[in-house]
Amino acid sequence: MIPSDKINLRLILVSGKTKEFLFSPSDSAGEIAKIVFEQWPEDWESEAVDKAEILRLIYQGRFLHCNVTLGALGLPLGKTTVMHLVPRDNLPEPNSQDQRQKSKGGSSSCCSRHCCIL
Repeated sequence: MIPSDKINLRLILVSGKTKEFLFSPSDSAGEIAKIVFEQWPEDWESEAVDKAEILRLIYQGRFLHCNVTLGALGLPLGKTTVMHLVPRDNLPEPNSQDQRQKSKGGSSSCCSRHCCIL
């Protein structure tokens, strides 16, 4: 049974392998990637990555910004939510305006070029 103050994330790799992890609503996508990297399941060994920073969470078809928390996404407590976990160094730009801002030197303060704002 899932604790009523936690969110159970079922993470799916590109290969289709899944594993469930418990997180708090205050945990961010960046923290989740780090925790999963540090607790990498043995049966995922063939898909292990070199560093946590390249792990990306996808929820409802969107890459999650590293600072977004599970609570901010409105995920239900005590329930299971499915997300995809993919290794990716660079994220696609959501639109051309963001590209112009980056070329002018503007960047996100959380983790530079490794984030995509929802």
